[in-house]
Amino acid sequence: MDLSLIDFNDIYLDNAAGQLKRYENAIDSFVNNFSTRDGLEIYSAPGRTEICGNHTDHQHGEVLAASINLDAIAVVRKSGSSTVRVVSGNGPLITIDDLTRKEEEKGTTAALIKGVISTLKDSGYKTGGFDAYITSDVLIGAGLSSSAAFETLIGTIISGLYNGMEIDPVTIAKAGQTAENVFFGKPCGLMDQMACSVGNMVHIDFKDPKEPVTEKISFDFGKTGYSLCITDTKGSHSDLTHEYAAVPSEMKEIAELLGYDVLRPVTLEKILTNISELRSRAGDRAVLRAIHFVEETARTGEAVKALKENDLQRFLKVIRASGNSSFKYLQNVYTSSDVRSQNVSIALAVSDAVLSDEECSRVHGGGFAGTIQAFVKNENTDKYRETMDRIFGEGSCRILKIRKYGGIKVL
Repeated sequence: MDLSLIDFNDIYLDNAAGQLKRYENAIDSFVNNFSTRDGLEIYSAPGRTEICGNHTDHQHGEVLAASINLDAIAVVRKSGSSTVRVVSGNGPLITIDDLTRKEEEKGTTAALIKGVISTLKDSGYKTGGFDAYITSDVLIGAGLSSSAAFETLIGTIISGLYNGMEIDPVTIAKAGQTAENVFFGKPCGLMDQMACSVGNMVHIDFKDPKEPVTEKISFDFGKTGYSLCITDTKGSHSDLTHEYAAVPSEMKEIAELLGYDVLRPVTLEKILTNISELRSRAGDRAVLRAIHFVEETARTGEAVKALKENDLQRFLKVIRASGNSSFKYLQNVYTSSDVRSQNVSIALAVSDAVLSDEECSRVHGGGFAGTIQAFVKNENTDKYRETMDRIFGEGSCRILKIRKYGGIKVL
């Protein structure tokens, strides 16, 4: 396998250094586990960053997200059987001989693999066995969607090995969501999988979730003088499933009280007209979260328009408002069951103190713990990173770039 054929700078941008060695190590790990170098292929799927549209996808809203230059890669060999064998990092060998969903496998890597392959098979695509060694630098628990990157990677492998890379990215994303919802047992929208699978900066409209409308946004942040910084505040996501589940549940409750299945058709005027009854029957937090949804969906369109018109300051103003709404109305910055631990709140407060009025920060992803996102002027990134690393630990703050590829066959 000739790794010199790979343009690492094209895929990884300023994260290209060290990728050759990473790929060589992945090939060696494949050989150590599966005892052959013959017929190998390499696939990649990126992590993602959510830019606007916080917690709107599950209510058929709009999202602006982007793939990043951290990824999961797989060294793969097509097998002559239907058996799938996967080693992920330093984990044990996972062997899958059938695609039947099993209750006892919920929450496992095997469930994700089965879910993606089974869903693609049910959709009429060819599937089959393979051996794979997978390694990822998408930080687990840091809000960059390591699970969605993994699901996209499995779908891309099936597309490449058995379908000539002709399974479209949206279909792969939907298979990933089904794997996570049905097989793995975690409720989630489609945004993470879409951003990882489609690639680049992408505007996604979930008005019809069966056929989401995607639009790639051509905007080069590298030419703006700003950097995208992600800080892992090291807050634990354990025991937070109920917090994440409560967001769509409460939003849906408001929608149903207003005569709809989801919030997308609901207007702010309708909420305000019926606010007394909504507060009485669903509670104040649910009303606030519904208000966030309505305004956040509109903000996403404003952010996209600002980027198309090359108006960076208007874009940053929208992102700042999005972050404020997540904190005040969506209320996903810390968990109410442990108010003494507010890592994300601290990170946002420090960011406000360090950043200028022309920069901004916001909670990133699902919230309650994990990461914040900041758009920082290049001349301030060293100071900002040093400040965040001093509080949350060395390497907590990463400067990322938006990569133009979703799930791809590298070689």
